[in-house]
Amino acid sequence: MTCASCANRIERKLNKMPGVSATVNYATETATVSLPDGTAVDDAITTVEQAGYGARLPEPEQPDVDALAPLRRRLVVSTVLAVPVVALSMVPALQFPWWQWVALVLAAPVATWGAWPFHRAAAVNARHGSATMDTLVSIGVAAAALWSVWALVFGGAGGPDVHMTFALTAPRGAAPEPYLEVAAAVTVFLLAGRYAEGRAKTRSSAALRALLALGASTARVLRDGHEVEVPVVSLRVGDRFVVRPGERIATDGTVVDGTSAVDTSVMTGESVPVEVGPGAPVTGATVNVGGLLTVEARRVGADTELARIGKLVTAAQTGKAQVQRLADRVSGVFVPVVLGLALLALVGWLLLTGDVEAALTAAVATLVIACPCALGLATPTALLVGTGRGSQLGILIRGPQVLEATRRIDTVLLDKTGTVTTGTMRVTAVLPADGEDADAVLRAGAAAESGSEHPIARALVAAVPDAPRPESFASTAGLGVQAVVEGALVLVGRPAWLRDAWAVSVPEALTAAAEEAEAAGRTTVAVARDGRVRGLVVVADTVAPGAADAVTRLHDLGLETMLLTGDAEGGARSVADQVGIARVTAGVRPEDKYRIVTELQAAGRTVAMVGDGVNDAAALAAADLGIAMGTGTDAAVEAADITLVRADLRAAVDAVRLSRRTLCTVRTNLFWAFAYNVAAIPLAMAGLLNPVIAGAAMALSSVFVVTNSLRLRRFRSVDASTR
Repeated sequence: MTCASCANRIERKLNKMPGVSATVNYATETATVSLPDGTAVDDAITTVEQAGYGARLPEPEQPDVDALAPLRRRLVVSTVLAVPVVALSMVPALQFPWWQWVALVLAAPVATWGAWPFHRAAAVNARHGSATMDTLVSIGVAAAALWSVWALVFGGAGGPDVHMTFALTAPRGAAPEPYLEVAAAVTVFLLAGRYAEGRAKTRSSAALRALLALGASTARVLRDGHEVEVPVVSLRVGDRFVVRPGERIATDGTVVDGTSAVDTSVMTGESVPVEVGPGAPVTGATVNVGGLLTVEARRVGADTELARIGKLVTAAQTGKAQVQRLADRVSGVFVPVVLGLALLALVGWLLLTGDVEAALTAAVATLVIACPCALGLATPTALLVGTGRGSQLGILIRGPQVLEATRRIDTVLLDKTGTVTTGTMRVTAVLPADGEDADAVLRAGAAAESGSEHPIARALVAAVPDAPRPESFASTAGLGVQAVVEGALVLVGRPAWLRDAWAVSVPEALTAAAEEAEAAGRTTVAVARDGRVRGLVVVADTVAPGAADAVTRLHDLGLETMLLTGDAEGGARSVADQVGIARVTAGVRPEDKYRIVTELQAAGRTVAMVGDGVNDAAALAAADLGIAMGTGTDAAVEAADITLVRADLRAAVDAVRLSRRTLCTVRTNLFWAFAYNVAAIPLAMAGLLNPVIAGAAMALSSVFVVTNSLRLRRFRSVDASTR
């Protein structure tokens, strides 16, 4: 397939088969086909082949194969050959005797081999009675090349002393002039655009690869009392495997022995690890951050949570709206009209004057003026400048379909952890007991926790980086730590653990404060020294700098915002109030986020999703516009349409503004690209336009398109600290 109209044609052909339901995705070059009983897959493949294309069943990916290598080679060779052709044709001082034949030798491979993808696609389209941008390119290149050959061989332009002459009107009585530079330059410009598009398309399947890469590759299975390391793919339901601290859990299962804290942020987005023990369910790809666990496998292979999310991503990508490029939509009408006008000019001149040369000049000038040089540049140049400016601001835009989606967005869904918040636990308050000093409480807690890698421990240590090192240290997984600090026993952990294991009770005033903090979504730990609770330390995932400003600016753009999180209602509501979000949905799982996106779309909303975790991947892929924080997981980044390299939600505002500005530039470019050419068509038909001037008009429209696109370099971020 070479354009969106190809995908539409294949989809129509497939859907005409009895009982068949098909969706063809141009971006991923895949078709999802539902076949009724009695219809073989080969029948669907045959239907595709009869439409002029090819199809095969999906095969395992070969990431080392560079699919763009042939196109890149074609572009490089064509460019090397085209540059001297353009120089010889446009600079009279370089036109040595017989120069035009050298130009022909250089331009011929470009107009034939270099432009072959366009000629081949035009032939396929012609066989099926349709026309696309490829048809315009093929006709323009062929017309320019054939006219040049005719001028050199039969028109008297092949002599040793021939020089290019520039005139506004078509020559009368003089030798016609070749314009090989038109054929060469158009081919190179369009190949460059095709290559840029191809690079974007090669990333379309990266989301699923990133998801699968999150899972563990091996598992330590217990066999006859011994640990045996086996590939995860060989796991079976009922197998028991060991997970050490710091390792990923191999598959979904149930803890049968051991207690620990499990970092589930990759799946749920929650920043606080979940405490697990015997009987607790665990999910594959999550990380064991505490003690040693023995897990019994409950779901393996395609039945796991990770595989299920992968299926959601694949389904969402396949079901995305197919974006038809404006140039292709218009060319379906434009090409037949131009062909008809060129034929009319040829016949009209022959009937009125009988002058074959004048008739050919008018017809070819008409074709050349319609050749879509500027059309081919309109989208790629704006994308090149817009995405280049975006990369300077930490915004990576995936492709032109993103621009169409951004223009229609009216609702923005925001993940909480790592998007609106920092995703890192920080000390937010210290509540000392009566007669105690807050700084001393925090310092003792940080000193005791300095031997732990638990996220809460890291928050305390970060708050007091110069805390003393403990003389001894021990940890009870999921409950707390004990350490000797400066000769005194310090306990840091859950109040219930201090009470049950150490007979140390928490004063009622501190208990009430802890309950209030927990209700607001924060986490509290008690700090005891020498057998008495000295105070509580409150830790929480804090609102990211600039998040409130970003939400305000999203509202200013006319967008409605909604907060989604796997966290509890209290914490979610607290964060939403701080940043100014009215609608909150808490306690959601990955499939819930996906469902919310699709429900809003079904209600007529055009949805953008901003997230950073694998739990957001399906929602990011399903949304009309997926925006991923670049500090998040690879799965989220690859499933999104826009990636924010800098961890600042204000970059999402910039992404929307830049996408809209870039789309506006593309539309302006397309309008003027048509305007330049269409305005000159009557002149060409009337014989008042030299084919060389037709080529110059194309160049002028191209200059305008490029200049207009360069204006995007002046785009500025809403964050004053970012250039």
